[in-house]
Amino acid sequence: MRRASRKWLALRFAVAIVLALPMLWALWASLQSVDRIFATAGNGLSGDAMEFRWSNYSTAMERLPFFRFLANSLVITLASTIGAVLSCSLTGFAFARLHWRGRRIAFALVLLTMAVPLNLILLPQFLIFEQLGWVNTYKPLIVPHWLAASGFFVFLFRQTFKGIPQAYEDAARLEGATHWQVYWHVMLPMARPVVAVVAALSAVGSWNAFFAPMIYLSDFETYPVSVGLRMFHAMEGTWPNLMMAAAVVSMLPPLVIVLIGQRWLMHRIDS
Repeated sequence: MRRASRKWLALRFAVAIVLALPMLWALWASLQSVDRIFATAGNGLSGDAMEFRWSNYSTAMERLPFFRFLANSLVITLASTIGAVLSCSLTGFAFARLHWRGRRIAFALVLLTMAVPLNLILLPQFLIFEQLGWVNTYKPLIVPHWLAASGFFVFLFRQTFKGIPQAYEDAARLEGATHWQVYWHVMLPMARPVVAVVAALSAVGSWNAFFAPMIYLSDFETYPVSVGLRMFHAMEGTWPNLMMAAAVVSMLPPLVIVLIGQRWLMHRIDS
């Protein structure tokens, strides 16, 4: 058993190294000169490669209003994540704990939305938002998350709430709790691991979203960091070291979110 566990640990370590190699290369390239990045493999790990140029980060941040892009992404991500957690959990609670006519049919329709390609609804969705006057605003990027737009998140919450013993809800009902109080004080606290997973997935997805901001936003000052990176590539494509520096800065927030969520989730499981 001990030998098998060591082999499994070694395999996990090897997989982690392979998955981390692109990030490590991006970090290394962000601290090098252009000629060093394009150097041959034989010279790539010479002594000069260890001379880090931290000024690449300040230079990259000065070429474009990158901190403005980061702030825009933070606003979009925070609003979208809160909306996704609240709306999807409320919808999942309604499917799992409330009894109303047509509940199974409605839940089946929610599951079917996961099979609909996004490209299929892109044009109708754009026309609706254009009629509402939401184009070139953050509303198309935020409001759908407040309307339980993710069938997968609704499914996760529904299955979690459905697995909570009925005794907890009955005890709250005996104390005179309403539907909202049962949801907020009983069900949601018991679904904290799922809340963490949904929040992390929603935050990373909103932060990395590129297609929707490109369609709905046309004002330079409103661009999130994902579109800002594309602009940086178009303007500074011949400077891969600066491009990698900007990419490293932009991937730090979602990386921190994933690490914090993982540590919190593992702590909850162990406890």
